[in-house]
Amino acid sequence: MPTTITINGVSGATPFDIYLCDDPLTTCVYVDTYSGGTYSFDVPLIMDGQLSYNIKVVDDNNCEIISNLVV
Repeated sequence: MPTTITINGVSGATPFDIYLCDDPLTTCVYVDTYSGGTYSFDVPLIMDGQLSYNIKVVDDNNCEIISNLVV
């Protein structure tokens, strides 16, 4: 069963580009662009099974927000 990640909200200039990265940010996979609010996605197979992930969100002003998630 795939791992699902939910983003409950992000501050910044919309739209946001979402990337899922390994830890320590060596490989990042583009997930989607979204406009805010709650958003859920399944971890891509190439990244599945890791013990932790980094979510990188880039807003319309190219500001980056990075959060570490431990599974």
